Amino acid sequence: MSTQLDIFEQADVEVTKPERTEVRLGSRKARVNLAKQRRETLEKLMELLAQLEGKDVYIGADGGNWSHYSVDKLKLGRMRIQVFQCFDEKVPGVIALWGNRSGVVRIFTDQVVSLRCQEYLGYTLWLLDFWNGFGEYPIDRYRKPGCQSLCITRFKD
Repeated sequence: MSTQLDIFEQADVEVTKPERTEVRLGSRKARVNLAKQRRETLEKLMELLAQLEGKDVYIGADGGNWSHYSVDKLKLGRMRIQVFQCFDEKVPGVIALWGNRSGVVRIFTDQVVSLRCQEYLGYTLWLLDFWNGFGEYPIDRYRKPGCQSLCITRFKD
């Protein structure tokens, strides 16, 4: 617990999450709408999960340099999807992936950035990226800062 006073808590000011971020490249700058990017990524993710439902998938997670966990090839046999809405009707708040032996992976969608796909000889790998700011300046102070990835693997039959 810190003894430092928080200016925003003293003044009863509500701090909201940024909806846009500024990206600079040389002298040019662009403003990226984070809510729109998150919504588009989650639409792609829901389409992907609908295709994978009922099949055996493997989940891997890597927290990067800032995390204390790493999961590799956790099998979710005959995967089922459960979606929980939080505040926004269009965007799910939590997505739960269930396996056949009570295995469950919960995806909190408030910091989803992108969904990437890679194909190798015998399998397809989807990488779901999360971002919680820099190590010194996290967006959410209750979660681990930095970049994290969730790997969804489907081996070919």
